[in-house]
Amino acid sequence: MGGVRKLAASFVAPGPCGVAVRDRLKHLTPGDERVLRAVGAHQGALASGDLKARCADGLEHGAQTWAARKRDLTKESSSRIAGAITKATHDQWALARRCQAAYIRKLAAGIETLRHRLSLPIGQKGTKRAAGGYRSKSEWFRKSRRLSALEDRHTAAVADWQAGRVGVVRGGKRLLNTRHHLTEARLTEDEWRERWEAERWFLAADGESGKRFGNETIRVTPDGEVSIKLPVPLAHLANTRHGRYTLTARIAFAHRGAEWADRIEANRAVAYRIHLDTERGRWYLTASWQRPAVQTIPLETARARGMIGVDTNADHFAAYRLDRHGNPVGGPRRFGYDLSGSAGHRDAQIRHALTRLINWVGRVGVGAIGIEDLDFSNEKTREKHGGRKRFRQLISGMPTGKLKARLVSMAAEHGLSVVAVDPAYTSLWGAQHWQKPLATPRRKMSRHDAAGIAIGRRALGHPVRRRTAPPPHDRSDRAGPRTVQAGPGDRGREGTRPPTTDRPPGEPPPNGKRKREPSASKTVRDAPSTQQWVQDSLMRPG
Repeated sequence: MGGVRKLAASFVAPGPCGVAVRDRLKHLTPGDERVLRAVGAHQGALASGDLKARCADGLEHGAQTWAARKRDLTKESSSRIAGAITKATHDQWALARRCQAAYIRKLAAGIETLRHRLSLPIGQKGTKRAAGGYRSKSEWFRKSRRLSALEDRHTAAVADWQAGRVGVVRGGKRLLNTRHHLTEARLTEDEWRERWEAERWFLAADGESGKRFGNETIRVTPDGEVSIKLPVPLAHLANTRHGRYTLTARIAFAHRGAEWADRIEANRAVAYRIHLDTERGRWYLTASWQRPAVQTIPLETARARGMIGVDTNADHFAAYRLDRHGNPVGGPRRFGYDLSGSAGHRDAQIRHALTRLINWVGRVGVGAIGIEDLDFSNEKTREKHGGRKRFRQLISGMPTGKLKARLVSMAAEHGLSVVAVDPAYTSLWGAQHWQKPLATPRRKMSRHDAAGIAIGRRALGHPVRRRTAPPPHDRSDRAGPRTVQAGPGDRGREGTRPPTTDRPPGEPPPNGKRKREPSASKTVRDAPSTQQWVQDSLMRPG
């Protein structure tokens, strides 16, 4: 056990702090679409210029420069639109800064791994904890060249970090690179241009509590009427008073509609965003608002009604129900999904699988879900896994971040708690202690099902190892009933008793030889007689 790393403590994941709902803007007239496109293009150009100014400021940015940028934008729009643009710019620059720091950490991890493997002799085998040397001189040479390239990239990235330079693409880097691969993307230049311009539009407004219906720039009334405050250069397009344009479309949020209506009728802040789906040719309006921070329940309260242990895999969730003592109840359950295809398809598959999982949890009456706190950010590099390209693609395709966020959000709506546990050794110990004992002719147990039990027991605060049966009654110490779970601090509470000899009874010695030769008996006995013994007759002659 000396090589086992220290496990992190389990904790109850905090609930969501925000809500977002979306509805389609139907029955828009050609005039409505022309106004939306004009407003989006105008404000998008302002946002691009503001982002350029923010990146030029770098680390010299402060409250004074922020106020100056906002004053310049107010002349071309309005104070509220300028505030929304500068805030979005600040958030985008901060996100790019965090991504830059993550990129530097990734390069540093790859450089460390390469230096370690290059320092080892060629052909030296590795261990479970660290990789060994490279297999050939050719591979060693190629990796030495890659080390030099990574060091150059790391040096350049650190210099950019220290100077405050970031790389940001409004519209997305992936869509920008698609311009050079239109044939593979099955797009024409006009189709790509339309999508590129739509992604760079800015049709959003932050909410403001105390104002009418919670937003002065994009206002939505309780009956679904949508109106937009036009920027100053486009005020001539207004069709209502005070420079506003009212759309002919009406919205009605089917999901959380009552909660949204309560907020706007109380004039509480609601942020809106209008965007165009160029593939479908549809306009959508997204409403979002913040929720007050909810105090998470204590860990012991979450464990009171048992736990559902969930093991996350590349194509399914393996779930198992456990009571509060850590005993498996029933059989394993699987909720499959397909992570191939587009990002939207993968997200929908995860959402449907989580819906089935949460519905099952509600039916069995358990109040908490135990899941691994997965993070593959340091596990995807080729330096760590070498030529295991399929394995790197496997873990890269698992949306762990979106999975955790969606699970917490969906579980909170059903009154369920999510307990995050350390993922170390769950598959290994689960298969070792639970896969074979629970397998029956009618119940097939996989390694993933056993890992679900291990996760659930860890979330409940119990060790992964199962409680073994007491010794049989034919032993001298006798067997006592085990009716309660042993305390976490009790030594020797789990596992089998060690044998009294150097090997279990009935098995040969490890080396096939006895530890000592049989000694001569110390009891003195007569040599066996060679004469046959005959009983005398009881009748003697007289």
